[in-house]
Amino acid sequence: MTKADIVNEVSKSTGVEKITVQKTVEAFMESVKSSLAKNENVYLRGFGSFIVKKRAQKTARNISKNTTLIIPEHFIPAFKPAKVFISKVKGTVKK
Repeated sequence: MTKADIVNEVSKSTGVEKITVQKTVEAFMESVKSSLAKNENVYLRGFGSFIVKKRAQKTARNISKNTTLIIPEHFIPAFKPAKVFISKVKGTVKK
């Protein structure tokens, strides 16, 4: 599902114009990005959490040049789904 699909679904289910829904979705995504950039987690009860994870410093190898380099510690965005979300997905996944 793409962002356009989400906008279409929300527009159909709420009756709100697609342009308004698109602006709302864009504003939500921008708000999440700016919060994570400020090292602030975003918690959505019943859905999940957008969190900032810290990656420790590590040594990597370039095997073609036979050299090593140090990757400094850094932060990455991550999503942790809520238990309700996980159980709903587990119940609907076909094997």
